[in-house]
Amino acid sequence: MNRHLTPIAVAIGLLGPVSASSALSQDKPAAAHSGHGHTVAAERLGKVAFKLECNAAAQAEFNRAMALYHSFAWPAATASFAAVAQADPSCGMAHWGRAMVILDNPFTWPANLAPKLKDVAAALDAARSAGLKSQREKDYVEAVAAFVRDHEKVDHRTRLQAYDEAMAQLAARYPDDKEAAILSALVTSANFNPTDKAYANQLKAARILEPLAKSDPDHPGVAHYLIHSYDYPAIAKHGVEAAKLYAKIAPDAAHALHMPSHIFTRLGHWRESIEANRASARSAGDATFDAHHAHDYMVYAHLQLAQDRAAREALDRSRGMKPVDSFPAAYAYAAMPARLALERSDWKEAMDLPLNPAADAYAWKKYPQAEAVNAFARGIGAARSGNAAAAREQQGRLGALREAAKEAKLAYWAEQIDIQAELVGSLALCAEGKTDSCIESLAKAAAREDATEKHVVTPGPIIPAREMLADILSGTGKATEALREYEAVLAKEPNRYRAILGASRAARSAGQEARARDLFKQLLEAGREADSARDGLDEARQAVGRG
Repeated sequence: MNRHLTPIAVAIGLLGPVSASSALSQDKPAAAHSGHGHTVAAERLGKVAFKLECNAAAQAEFNRAMALYHSFAWPAATASFAAVAQADPSCGMAHWGRAMVILDNPFTWPANLAPKLKDVAAALDAARSAGLKSQREKDYVEAVAAFVRDHEKVDHRTRLQAYDEAMAQLAARYPDDKEAAILSALVTSANFNPTDKAYANQLKAARILEPLAKSDPDHPGVAHYLIHSYDYPAIAKHGVEAAKLYAKIAPDAAHALHMPSHIFTRLGHWRESIEANRASARSAGDATFDAHHAHDYMVYAHLQLAQDRAAREALDRSRGMKPVDSFPAAYAYAAMPARLALERSDWKEAMDLPLNPAADAYAWKKYPQAEAVNAFARGIGAARSGNAAAAREQQGRLGALREAAKEAKLAYWAEQIDIQAELVGSLALCAEGKTDSCIESLAKAAAREDATEKHVVTPGPIIPAREMLADILSGTGKATEALREYEAVLAKEPNRYRAILGASRAARSAGQEARARDLFKQLLEAGREADSARDGLDEARQAVGRG
């Protein structure tokens, strides 16, 4: 995605400290006049109109703050909501906005959410004390209160459902309030069941947002939340239009530049993903989770294009930045080197992967789901290298990390880590010479993985379980079965280099020459801008007569 295309967005809300926008972009957009006799940089964040009963200065800054919120620009949004309170101390909604920012990205809940809930409740109390000047404003505050009320006693899922219902009631009560509808859709989209393959809540949210995409094409939240709602293999194609528009709507928001890559990745559009994340990383700058997150996406995409050198350079750039103590950054630190080893089938490198040096910045124990990536990669590397004992050691490590995730009440991640442990244990059976048991166990683990969804923090699986199953089937002469499994991977994760190569070889071994030739052509297309001597490219050239 070319971030330098003429943006749809217009400059909004230039009152308040200019420094609040500096965290958004290192670029210098066109100048605009503040109205106070001097010139400030015009922010391109999209257009938001969230009506309040506060004074004019607070209203203008609140619109800006909400535009920042809708692009998850947390530090700048925090400063902007503080400026609202300064402009009008009786504007209680400034504190509601602060509560919303403290809650952070709802698609990452409940990770690291519990310690924040007291601060959210305190911000809501501050909103009530400062003054809520209409029943509508009170209803906004009480909707969030439904989520934090009794959080010490009531589980996250129950409270999230209460929040979802409260926001839906708010939107129904004020049908002319588009912000209520947009925020309601956000909560509904985030309130999804990862095992629901009908995507009921995600599509419900999309039905709210799609008409608004037409009536309010410059609104950053509409495009953003549509991308999240369609960020699933079976429905990703419906998110292409939002993906094309979001970076144009809010080109000064790093997250807006990144989010289109969620759809591009789902569809295997690797070059577009790389461009989107390059732009996002440039905008985010150093010492931000956005930059590390964008680099993980770049590493993944480069590897699918056989651009191993570019992938390693992206990893090195991330490691050269200041470390950031956040889960998305921690995940990226662990995932990038794991991807580099596993996507290239370098089992020895995978087996010996250390935790990223950035671990010195904080305790990995805070993020067991991130550390598990390292254990998973090491376990796969050990098993595929024939070292069953080392694989079992990493399986045990994964078991401990699973328990740590359970203790932290990270139910989704506990399940994911348990699947990782099962996969490593399955591959260890192969290393122990128990091939039939290995294949049977891998098939069960793959079915478990298929029944869930990837987390928003990752562009894709570290390596798909079904792809590992296909590798083992292929290696044991079961070419037809292997081809079926590789093609199942490609249906869910289009244009994955390893899966295309594996399918090509399996098709040829199964005597399906026409299919093999088509797949090898696909591999050559993926690797047409390769910067490394990746396994399979010479083989593909010979297979299609380009040797």
